[in-house]
Amino acid sequence: MSQTPESSELNRRELLGGAVALGAAGLAAGDAFAAEEKTITKGRIKQSIVHWCFNVAGDKWDTDKICQVAKQLGCLSVEICGPEDWPTLKKYGLTCAIAPNGMPGAPFMKGFNNPVYHDEVIARTTKMIDDCADFGAPNVIAFTGYKWRNADDPKSGEISLEEGRDNCVKGLKKIIGHAEKKGVTICIEHLNSRDGSHPMKGHPGYQGDDIDYVCDIARRVGSPRMKVLFDIYHVEMMNGDVIRRIDQHKDIIGHVHTAGNPGRGELDDNQEINYPPIMRKLIEVGYQGYVGQEFIPTRDPLAGLRQATKLCDV
Repeated sequence: MSQTPESSELNRRELLGGAVALGAAGLAAGDAFAAEEKTITKGRIKQSIVHWCFNVAGDKWDTDKICQVAKQLGCLSVEICGPEDWPTLKKYGLTCAIAPNGMPGAPFMKGFNNPVYHDEVIARTTKMIDDCADFGAPNVIAFTGYKWRNADDPKSGEISLEEGRDNCVKGLKKIIGHAEKKGVTICIEHLNSRDGSHPMKGHPGYQGDDIDYVCDIARRVGSPRMKVLFDIYHVEMMNGDVIRRIDQHKDIIGHVHTAGNPGRGELDDNQEINYPPIMRKLIEVGYQGYVGQEFIPTRDPLAGLRQATKLCDV
């Protein structure tokens, strides 16, 4: 059947109109899907996704994918990623709740407890503080380091707890004034030394494996820009009594991490930490920082994140 120019134009308009209508319906469906998928609805706990868990472990998502998931779930941050990833975070309206310290390799090995490493640690942390200030990231991570005099050699002799504490305080005091000036908080992390089964499940030899010891270091530095990274998984493994310890150290907690124990897996019913009351305790003590989801996925990463973020949204 032949078409006149008028009928052809009419059909073209109808097709275009139908396409626009379908597009609008698709957008509406997308909006509905995003709303349905959002697991953080209360928002009293500011949640963050830890980059390495899903970029190195799991399905090895790239930064774009991690940011998409963060936005989908209602997280405000993707963290422990360097300045090279921050333009992507900015594109999605996300911050980096806590930045790495810039040390290569295993950054938790060479820390502030050993003067041999002070120059490098201070230089790299100073650079990261500057980058954080420029981007608007609130925190940078720090570590005590391993207790051996040569961090790579357990036979090199041990740094005593007292010496390690004093060295940490001395080193951190060299840099804390710069952090104050830039408005960035240094958070020194407590890690467990019990689990040697995996390089990121535990850190045998790490000196700051007692939460009270690490908090004492932070308090001795004596600055509002000096805090502790309170990792619930590590604290539960080494000290236990997590809720009481949050109360005890509420003045010095600058950042929080999660994971299931044992195994540093998902926050599910195969592990022993009861997360909702811990989150409620953080709210009760007036904690204003971020909670980073730092578990190693053992199944579908998105399903694990949906479960974890919903569980912590109290």
